[in-house]
Amino acid sequence: MSPKRHPSDGVYAISVAAELSGLGLSSLRLYERKGLIAPSRTEGGTRRYSEDDMHRLERISELLDAGLNIEGIKLVLALEAENARLRTQLAKARAAPGR
Repeated sequence: MSPKRHPSDGVYAISVAAELSGLGLSSLRLYERKGLIAPSRTEGGTRRYSEDDMHRLERISELLDAGLNIEGIKLVLALEAENARLRTQLAKARAAPGR
């Protein structure tokens, strides 16, 4: 039995990620250049997209459909990540003994 993969493990080649996401290869490369996504790389430099990356690409598509540009998407993704971080921090503080 093979070990269970983590959602952050890169498994999809760029062509597969493009097909699954419905986005073009050039779009995926652009999003990487602009810092919206950072797929892992093999030793040979081949991009490998993870399940987490695929969810992020789905979110990018939603924001594009809503009319945001690349800079707007970058800001929304950063704010969503910060919000998630703060929610986790709050949950840990609420669960701490003595509270």
